[in-house]
Amino acid sequence: MGLRNLVDKMKPTFSKGGKLSFLGSTFDAFETFLFVPNTTTTKGAHIRDCNDMKRTMIVVVMALIPALLFGMYNVGYQVGMTGFEAFWFGFLKVLPLIVVSYVVGLAIEFGFAQSRGHEVNEGFLVSGLLIPMIMPVDVPLWIVALATAFAVVFGKEVFGGTGMNVFNPALLARAFAFFAYTPQMSGEKVWYAAVDGADAVSGATALESLSTSGTLGVHAVGGEPISACDAFLGLIPGSVGETSTLAILIGAAILLFTGIASWRTMLSVFVGGLAFGYLFNLLGVTAYPPYLHLIVGGFAFGAVFMATDPVTSAQTDKGKYIVGFMTGALAVIIRVCNPAYPEGMMLSILFMNALAPLVDYFVVERNMARRNRRIKTVK
Repeated sequence: MGLRNLVDKMKPTFSKGGKLSFLGSTFDAFETFLFVPNTTTTKGAHIRDCNDMKRTMIVVVMALIPALLFGMYNVGYQVGMTGFEAFWFGFLKVLPLIVVSYVVGLAIEFGFAQSRGHEVNEGFLVSGLLIPMIMPVDVPLWIVALATAFAVVFGKEVFGGTGMNVFNPALLARAFAFFAYTPQMSGEKVWYAAVDGADAVSGATALESLSTSGTLGVHAVGGEPISACDAFLGLIPGSVGETSTLAILIGAAILLFTGIASWRTMLSVFVGGLAFGYLFNLLGVTAYPPYLHLIVGGFAFGAVFMATDPVTSAQTDKGKYIVGFMTGALAVIIRVCNPAYPEGMMLSILFMNALAPLVDYFVVERNMARRNRRIKTVK
């Protein structure tokens, strides 16, 4: 194969003793991105499999594509466009967010890998796309760059890189941007892309309207009431990739079919959110249908792509049920009890990221205690 031969010819230059050996980690990253690595494990228990971390991350990126493409269309739809015109307008608005996220994040990742002499971590293949998808479309690019840098340095590298981080890096980027630059992240205009030659459209998101009035509000263009069907399809203002529950569920099907995401965590998040939605209904705190919590804001996106992160979520089966349920429940609690902060999914997942190891610890300890009692009984 021509590409394989070209890479093999270049490899000695970047290997130890070559002229560009100091860029060995960078070359290795590109080589393993193009081809399956030819290295094998030499000790310890392991499973023989054709997939490596890069292939796993690429599948996750593929699962994100439906929500991303619809998000691009929705950016144009929210300012009165339809069809291909809406998609192309949204594509041109969202592409710079993606480019900034990948350029800044990968530059830092490559820099740390080179300085340490380590392989380049693969995790940012997903984080680099997640970050712009959970941002408002009109957020300034410099905020995206700062948030990405913060997430990579303080969310990953200080813990040792991919697989060692405690918190989800993409959510850390969102949290940093939200609390450091709140007006640029939560104002009514940031959810709508500015159109040249026209006044900026502004309006509350469906989630904001739900928390204040108990309804989904009205469309900024046309003034028609937003229906539950609109919210499920994603024809509502919001972060780029979070509006369409339908597109998110398509991504969920891909993750579950390939076995990458845990159905236990995913299902438990939805059950927890729905259960506490009904609880608040029974208590008379809310009057709107509880299922609306699942289709507005970042609930569905967080449940499918964030809460199921294999690094920051629970590792035990029972732990996945517990952490998932608590994530969904806490998100609804924050939404209902704190109207000033209608989106509770981000904080809920980050909080449960911190508690997941503790939940796993108690699950394992309980299993060990049960096993010890069984052994004593047999004796």
